[in-house]
Amino acid sequence: MSEGEVFHEKQRLELCAIHALNNVLQEQVFTKETADDICKRLAPQCVVNPHRSMLGTGNYDVNVIMAALQSRELAAVWWDKRRTVQSLCVDKVQGFILNVPSRVSLGIVSLPVKRRHWLAVRQVNGHYYNLDSKLKSPVCIGNEAGLRTFLSEVLSPDVAEMLLVVRRDVEEYGTWLNSDDLRK
Repeated sequence: MSEGEVFHEKQRLELCAIHALNNVLQEQVFTKETADDICKRLAPQCVVNPHRSMLGTGNYDVNVIMAALQSRELAAVWWDKRRTVQSLCVDKVQGFILNVPSRVSLGIVSLPVKRRHWLAVRQVNGHYYNLDSKLKSPVCIGNEAGLRTFLSEVLSPDVAEMLLVVRRDVEEYGTWLNSDDLRK
């Protein structure tokens, strides 16, 4: 990846979890095949795997994302939305994976149905980017203040969730939170 270039996988099938993982890592690490292998490891005895779509088109759950990150010596920390995003120590977070409601489209036709969708946010070259695979290209969020505003807005609906992508030691010691918030 050259300086100034932002890696961005675009949506294909129901592979948003894979796209979010690769976008947050800023390289193509995971494929449908690697995600399917993770699903098999998570539920080896199941004929119908509970961690992906029955149709085999993706739609992977949070367990696949967490296992994929663990294979890269990273961790996913579930964000408790009772906390304010101001309590985040963003310097310790490598990226964000969000699960949000998203409209279903068939080509150019948008259906009045919403499903769950994974998307990534990451800092690249000093700027934070929305790396949603449904976007034509990455959208620059800006600096840390812009990131906090973006995350607050995305997390405001009750159904939106966020995972912090951190190193394992950051997860273990809880340093993804500002030190003032650790005491609460």
